[in-house]
Parts: sequence; C-alpha cells; structure tokens
Amino acid sequence: MVDGPERNLQLLTIGAFAARARLSPKALRLYDRLGLLAPAHVDGATGYRYYRAGQVERARLVAMLRQLDMPLARIAEVVEADDGAAAAALLGAYWADVEARVAGQRTLAEYLRGRLSGRSSEMYGKFTVGTVQVPAQVVISEKRHTLADELPAWIGAALGRLEEAARECGGVAGVPYVAYHAEVSMESDGPAEACVPVADEGAARAWAERHGRAWETAVRVEPARRLAYTRITKAQVAHPQILAAFEAVEEWMAARGLTATGPCRELYFADWEAAGPGDPVCDVAFPVS
Repeated sequence: MVDGPERNLQLLTIGAFAARARLSPKALRLYDRLGLLAPAHVDGATGYRYYRAGQVERARLVAMLRQLDMPLARIAEVVEADDGAAAAALLGAYWADVEARVAGQRTLAEYLRGRLSGRSSEMYGKFTVGTVQVPAQVVISEKRHTLADELPAWIGAALGRLEEAARECGGVAGVPYVAYHAEVSMESDGPAEACVPVADEGAARAWAERHGRAWETAVRVEPARRLAYTRITKAQVAHPQILAAFEAVEEWMAARGLTATGPCRELYFADWEAAGPGDPVCDVAFPVS
C-alpha cells in the first residue's frame, strides 16, 4: 500500500471530493462520523481526509436517501446492499412504510379536526354502518392486558398463533377478530381477546387443555349474533383514529334504539401484509339487540 504524499496524489482531498460529489465538507465529516461513508485515507499527522473518485456515487446516494428522512440504519442497509436490485428493494420497502405512516397520520388529522371543530356528526357520516347476522361458532382465544401502543404487535402475534393452532382444531371456520372487554388506550390496558373461529369443538377443547396455561387461552361456543358494523381501511385501523369508527357505529345504534349485548370487536378479514393503506381490512362492530 502506498503511504504519504505519493498516496495522496492518487486520492482527492475532502474539498475536491466535496465539489465533485456536490456536497459540503461538513456533510462528508458527518457521514464519516455516522459510519455511512468513511474516507479512503486519513493522514495520521495532519488528520486530513482523502477520498477515492469511485466514492462519489455512494456520497450522492447517502445524501439523497437522507432527504427521504430514512433512518441511518436503513441507509446503511441500502448502500451496503449486494447489488442494485437488492438496494432498490430495500428502498421500496422503506417507502411503502412511509406511505402507510403518512396515510395513518392523514386519517388521524381528519379525526382530530373533526373533534376540535365540533363536527362530530359530519365526521361520523363518512362511515357506512349496517348490520349482519353471524351464526353460532366455536372459537379459540387468547386474552391479554395491553396498552394501545403494544396492541398492534400483540394482535398480529396472537392471531398468528391462533390460526396456527386452528390446524389442530379442524381449521379456521370464520373471520378472526379481537374483542375488547374494557377500554384499551395509553392509560387503560383492557383486557383484549384475540379470537379465531374453528371447525371442531372437541379438538379445540383438547387443544385448550394442552395450551391454556401458556397463553391464557380458552375455547367457547359463541352464540349466533347480530352485529352493527362499519368497514374501515388499513390506514383507519391505527389508534386513536379507529375510535371515530367505533363512535360512528355507537351513534348509529343510538339513533335506532339498538343496545350493545357484548364487547365491541374488530374483525380482520383481509391479508394485512398485502393490503395497502386505502384497502378495506377490518370491520368495527358491536353485538346488538
């Protein structure tokens, strides 16, 4: 390896490299400190940084990714990817997350504007509410006390465990749902209960006997019910904007003299991972009489 002045002639000073990359020396020092773009050589005596011309493309890429507000860890994944296709896939996954977050924030802003302006009736009018009859069904369930910020991860994990367990119980025989036996918020922890309808009651009871202590699992026969419900998109599922959907159903019930006869629930009928922010994924419902 060539050292000293002779080596430096093969490299670009930080100023020359910054001009070629259309960045500032300050930005390059930051990228070095963050571990995103290290100089090719640092002079031990002077501390001067030197770069190879081939590092220009990486420097520009880091700068553009930072303009997308991409977290540093994800920028590192993109620039260290094995090839362009892998880097593009990582960027695509990040941007899908951004669009989902923005869609959720947009829905939350609409919810808050409605509350703050006193236009609740107008806000609820965006939801189409109706009723549906659900037959009696055997369900296996998992119950947990959880706060709102922990709820999405728990729902996904619990329904996944129950759908896997349903293979031992004759298979899934209806739409999975989550029932709320008390309020779930940032201050109140429920409990919530994840439920999956199954086909074989005997096998379900045997499964619950084997696993009941591990997950607070249970099996029961749910009677036939009439549900008042509204259908919402993936972006509307997040807390607290989902509260607008629950409130819209409650207002609709009150206007028709209907009474809730059980805990409110969310029925998840779509493939959550495949759904986009605007796709319908969930029915918000109350059992009524």
